Amino acid sequence: MEHGRGAVEALVTPVWQGRRVLVTGHTGFKGSWLSLWLHAMGADVTGFALPPPTDPSLFAAARIAGLIRHIEGDVRDLAAVRAAVATARPEVIFHLAAQPLVRLSYEQPVETYATNVMGTVHVLEAARLDGAVRAIVSVTSDKCYENREWIWPYRESDPMGGHDPYSSSKGCAELVTAAWRKSFFADPGAPALASVRAGNVIGGGDWAADRLVPDLVRAFEAGVSPLIRAPQAVRPWQHVLEALGGYIQIAERLLAGERHFADGWNFGPADDDARPVSWIVERMRAAWTESGGAASDALPDAGPRPHEAGLLRLDCSKARAALGWRPALNLERTIDWIVAWHRAVAGGADARAVTLGQIADYAAASSQSGDRAAA
Repeated sequence: MEHGRGAVEALVTPVWQGRRVLVTGHTGFKGSWLSLWLHAMGADVTGFALPPPTDPSLFAAARIAGLIRHIEGDVRDLAAVRAAVATARPEVIFHLAAQPLVRLSYEQPVETYATNVMGTVHVLEAARLDGAVRAIVSVTSDKCYENREWIWPYRESDPMGGHDPYSSSKGCAELVTAAWRKSFFADPGAPALASVRAGNVIGGGDWAADRLVPDLVRAFEAGVSPLIRAPQAVRPWQHVLEALGGYIQIAERLLAGERHFADGWNFGPADDDARPVSWIVERMRAAWTESGGAASDALPDAGPRPHEAGLLRLDCSKARAALGWRPALNLERTIDWIVAWHRAVAGGADARAVTLGQIADYAAASSQSGDRAAA
């Protein structure tokens, strides 16, 4: 995967050049990829978040703080959120700040609801009071839906819910978003507010605890057997850039004044890329060994297992029909990219350059598949 300077410079996009953007949660995995992409397109990016949640982190490895306006703060603090919005004067807000882990939500339910629900309230209220914001993209999760463990994929019109505190908190965040949209953002001059729900996003530079792909990478690099707790669980796996490309595309439509895009949107993989955990494990092992690394066989995790959904799929026909959005990477290629990212960085390559190179490659691939946002 080789990239010339021209491929990265080609990412500069007129609609984003000089655009003031606030990203909450910019120190996290998704927020780091999004901040780097927006900066590469020419946006004036401000980030508001707690310090990076992991060590190592993509935020530190790619030196993102040197590219954007970096503000440390907590979305649970309304005054801090309002101050960040006042500093950034954003035209667009991407709200990603969250407690993102299901199992941690069982250990910290109060903190999970405070961050995911009241944090969303604070961001939307700060935007309402600011006056300069034109578009808001609020990021929730595929787990916001009331999961009935059935074979059919969930549509945007399905009811919100959630068995565990994390999933429930994301359903609540969707209800908060809908209430602000109807109560405060319905007028033509008000910010246009959309919510977006992605599948299980994976990619290079994710070192989160208790998450499948980072757990596999850590085990392979350490030369130990990864522990797998739910090998038959099926998830809609997708590269992080697939989801972020959808978010960017929605923001562009809102900025263009197309207020009918102020709604809820699913961005998930193709149906045949909703795969069981066991498939991901074996494909990661194969890609890792093919790249010259050693990867031990997985072992069952005998530790405690609180309830997690066993089957989850997303219906993305709305995004395909209304936006022309579609996945550009299949799951096998996604895993190849993840392995390539980690093997390159572990071998001494610059994390920022590797990440930007994959963004440029994704932009080219999605342009060929008809994704205008990443072209």
